[in-house]
Amino acid sequence: MKKRSYLPIVAGFIILQSCITVTKEKSSSIQGTWKLVSGTTIQDKDTVHTDYTRNQEMIKIINDTHFAFLRHDLNRGKDSSAVFVAGGGKYTLKGNKYTEHLEYFNVREWEGNSFELEYEIKGDTLTTKGIEKVESLGINHINIEKYVRMP
Repeated sequence: MKKRSYLPIVAGFIILQSCITVTKEKSSSIQGTWKLVSGTTIQDKDTVHTDYTRNQEMIKIINDTHFAFLRHDLNRGKDSSAVFVAGGGKYTLKGNKYTEHLEYFNVREWEGNSFELEYEIKGDTLTTKGIEKVESLGINHINIEKYVRMP
């Protein structure tokens, strides 16, 4: 009786497996790089809408444990529209609640505060809404931001 060797089959299987690309699935669809499109702040009866696509850009980068944001003017700081804002820290996610724990910010009085936001993702658009409160600065308003996922 002739014995068959399964070595070629096993070797072929191993070779095929090595060709498969394994991608780590994101633990949350909130992860990624987002470009801020618009913002609305509501304090008492005052509502202010800001178009973040005019003369400035802001991105927010969210990985599995941290977030960071960067905003700057598009005139390279060479006129009265000059602005640069940066911050970040850890975040937690529970259901549709996204809570930023701000550890770093160029306006240092904001550091150490946490901001709980409700979030919703529809297609490539992330919308967040929550209360920004920094007692030491007298800030207490509702903030609504709309982002578009960057490729």
